[in-house]
Amino acid sequence: MESKAAPAAQQVHADGSWRRLAVVWFRRLHIYLSMASFTILLFFAVTGLTLNHAEWFTAGHSSNRHCKGHLEATWVKPPDAAVAKLEIVEGLRREHGIQGALGEFIIDEAQCTISFKGPGYAADISLDRTTGDYVLNESRLGGVAILNDLHKGRDSGHAWSLLIDASALMMSLISLSGLVLLCFFRRRRGTGLAVAISGSLLCYLIYLLLVP
Repeated sequence: MESKAAPAAQQVHADGSWRRLAVVWFRRLHIYLSMASFTILLFFAVTGLTLNHAEWFTAGHSSNRHCKGHLEATWVKPPDAAVAKLEIVEGLRREHGIQGALGEFIIDEAQCTISFKGPGYAADISLDRTTGDYVLNESRLGGVAILNDLHKGRDSGHAWSLLIDASALMMSLISLSGLVLLCFFRRRRGTGLAVAISGSLLCYLIYLLLVP
């Protein structure tokens, strides 16, 4: 009897050790991922609210500027010569403190149309190729609009796009590690899974029944 009981006891001990080790590592993964991504998760949570109720936060916080200026005529030569794009862009930035990345630089025979885009920011310039005169229209939509555009990744550049991808991956891992961790606790497993399924069904029913 003892020879048969010993392997069974060893198997139970091995299973228990594996479960304890798995619980430890999934708990660590869940906790440290949550802490590492705390700021970015809070950012996307808060800006989800500001996006959903933009009218609460953006009214009265925008500013617009309309002005005229002149650039070197040699930079905007006739159609048979090249337009000095770099000099024009840098000259406009120095003169007016233009922000954002260069969006478009459209050249035709009579004029150049230039646009700069950034989170919560836009600047559009119409430049006469004959005289070098231009008109600038600039819009600054305020701090909340900047946060909202960062949430959406609009005009925020490649680095911020990678950060959004990384935050999405971390959110997924946090959710999955929490679900796996729950499965190791028998007393709370049923209740926890029931709550998770109920929440998922509630979201689906709201979409199915209440979303136009």
